[in-house]
Amino acid sequence: MVSAVPKAETKMWPLLLMVLIGILVSKYLFGDTSKESIIEIPQGQLYIVRPLSPKGYSELIYKDAIASIRRTGQEFQYQLVVQRAYEEGEQELAEDSEDDGVDSIDKDEKTFLLDQRLHFRSDQRETGEFVLAWRDLSGDTGDLFEFVCDSSITGDKISTFAFAAIECQYERKYRRTAQKATEAELKEFEFDEEDPIPRASSISAPSEPPPTSKQAADHMAKEVKDSKKKANTSAPRAFDAAHGPTSAPASKKAPEATEILTQKAAELHLFDFNSSAFIEQDHTVIATVSEIGKWQYWLQITGSHGKEWLGQPVVADINPVFNFEYLSCIFNHYTDDGSAYSWLLRFKDQSTIEDFQEGLMRALWEQLNEIKWSKIQDQDRDYVFEAFNDLTMDEENAPEQEEEEDEEEESESPGAQSEHYDEDEDEDDIDVYDKDGNANSQLAVGSKSDRSFVVRGSKIGVFKHTPNKHLEFTTNISKIETPKGKLFSPKKVMLHNEDENMVLQDPNNPNSLYRMDLEYGKIVDEWKVHDDIAITNFAPETKFAQQTANQPFVGHSRNALFKIDPRVTGNKLVEAQLKQYASKNEFSAAATTEKGYIAVASDKGDVRLFDRIGVNAKTHIPALGEAIIGLDVSADGKWLLGTCRTYLLLIDTEQKDGKNEGKLGFEKSFAKDAKPQPRRLTLKPEHTAQFQHETKAALSFTPAKFNTAVDGKETSIITSTGPFLVTWSMKKVLRGEKDPYQIKRYSDTVIADNFEFGSDKNVILALPNEVDMVSRKAFKRPTRESIAGDVANSRLSAGNFSTPRRSTRGRLSALKEEIVNSPY
Repeated sequence: MVSAVPKAETKMWPLLLMVLIGILVSKYLFGDTSKESIIEIPQGQLYIVRPLSPKGYSELIYKDAIASIRRTGQEFQYQLVVQRAYEEGEQELAEDSEDDGVDSIDKDEKTFLLDQRLHFRSDQRETGEFVLAWRDLSGDTGDLFEFVCDSSITGDKISTFAFAAIECQYERKYRRTAQKATEAELKEFEFDEEDPIPRASSISAPSEPPPTSKQAADHMAKEVKDSKKKANTSAPRAFDAAHGPTSAPASKKAPEATEILTQKAAELHLFDFNSSAFIEQDHTVIATVSEIGKWQYWLQITGSHGKEWLGQPVVADINPVFNFEYLSCIFNHYTDDGSAYSWLLRFKDQSTIEDFQEGLMRALWEQLNEIKWSKIQDQDRDYVFEAFNDLTMDEENAPEQEEEEDEEEESESPGAQSEHYDEDEDEDDIDVYDKDGNANSQLAVGSKSDRSFVVRGSKIGVFKHTPNKHLEFTTNISKIETPKGKLFSPKKVMLHNEDENMVLQDPNNPNSLYRMDLEYGKIVDEWKVHDDIAITNFAPETKFAQQTANQPFVGHSRNALFKIDPRVTGNKLVEAQLKQYASKNEFSAAATTEKGYIAVASDKGDVRLFDRIGVNAKTHIPALGEAIIGLDVSADGKWLLGTCRTYLLLIDTEQKDGKNEGKLGFEKSFAKDAKPQPRRLTLKPEHTAQFQHETKAALSFTPAKFNTAVDGKETSIITSTGPFLVTWSMKKVLRGEKDPYQIKRYSDTVIADNFEFGSDKNVILALPNEVDMVSRKAFKRPTRESIAGDVANSRLSAGNFSTPRRSTRGRLSALKEEIVNSPY
């Protein structure tokens, strides 16, 4: 007689069978570590669906695509990857098309870290087709990505793929293998309670009427409530990819406050460098901004149970960004050891975030300007707030991107050379690193000739722009010395007189300038500007004056603006065109328009706009706080670009209404109750924190520049910080797009950078010991991967320059091959 199986054991069999199947599937899926993809679905279509957005219901991303799950370089981390599949001949056509510098990987592949926040799920429609769906974490509320599987894909394949995704999420959260996970533990990563997956369509219209604003608000409120509930029980904590799970750094104790500027309740989130996401740390905190001394302010964040989360001085480096749509403020936090973190505060309503913004901005402004917030005019306060809000414009008013330009013919090579040129200079003679201890310091890009000039100590390297858009070392001006034979390292240089001359300044002789004849490689003139006025900076008389034989140019001291004319006898400052101020204006930078209008910025952060020299400024633009270290202006004068250490300032100088509507601030003064429209361009706080996390270097921009086009519009901006080149698209900035900038990382600090004249397609840059020209197509969207960069492949194509040293021909040929022909 066969004994009966106990009921308890009968109930256990399905569970044991499920665990056994899970183990077998896991071994099948995860056993072969040599394969990049764990599992894939070979055919389907990728859509983005926006059920609550007025922008459009649905959009087809890839008509033919492959979905897969991949391992990453980190243990217990996996990616969901959707790749575009090309039809025969289609890829070649796509590669030939211009796409505003977007990397082909960004166009043809989308990756998503398999995290619980994706709410990854699968479903089968009434029509029989299977669909995978997950949240668009960077999109609006309710946005989803949907992978609609081809009809040939079976249900077993979908089940296996979905089960693999669940196990990947489990491993990411708990940082242990999923092979021993129970069914109950894995069920945490199923999202069957979600609303049905909306049907994707290539037509940008929903099958049902779009939701009302109240429905959308109700949906958002429900989502926020649900996310808060789950955060209290199962939200993953941020961890560092190299050292495992990490917590927030220890907080400093708040100094004694003399005045509370603002104190508001909020949620607190910390940016996770590994997942590139903000993770909630505390549901309720109190964020306090206080004054702790003369022009000293403090931000303290305290939890509801008394935990001190964060304490730090309020300084420019915190780089706050306010998003009123999501009621949030993101800012940076730096510890004493140089580590950087990015935090997010989410407030309960509009009035709360506005009050917090006013308190924080008041602290920042007073700390930088050492003037009480109450003493500035209301319109100046509005200007400060405007700079921290989004500036958008209609698409029809945004500048158009230029068409691809024809390749320019190579300009003629320089003529006769003097003893200051190395007569037998050859590319084979380039030494990779100069042994004199100097580094590249300045860059001047030719506008009339296809040449770039790089200053290194008391030498100048000359590089030719080749037809295939590379730099080729031409020669080395080995000595920068005065007509009396005194060697010096120039503080500033400017090309002049159709690129035939270069104007240089000796930092030890601030009242004079020198003219170098570039054909002979020798300084031939000393221009005494003024006995009592020291030159701080100088600029062309008009935007494109360097292309002409025009001799006069603009100069300024710390308190005066004047014209310099080398043709006059005696001192070269034109007394009739001198505007001198009694107060300490601390002028720091200047730029001119095509018509010769002048903009002058200061270390105080303000800007003055002049229609000519010798008169009062037509417009005075107030300061945001930081000193302006660089200035550029569009040819037509509409756009002003100022560079501060932690942000760029893009200002629209055109008047929008009133009697002077359509006039520029250079031509007519703005009305008392109106100011130019500012736009503060900076890196997202989380990107800044990740930059510093990777490089241990603080944010510090080089002077930013527009691309130049004599017959066109400025379409792009270039600058750098540390080892990163950063370029902004004007079109994307003015349309208010989320990701208006792209980056490229190098292995060393970028010293100077500029666009090749007449285009925004190529950027010329100098590192301490090397020079390069790089296509904007090589720039990437800022992600954890692109910020970390592939510094091993950052060798440059042009190398550096120095006085040549002789050695064997074989060694020099090998060196030439390494430097000149190495990839970007």
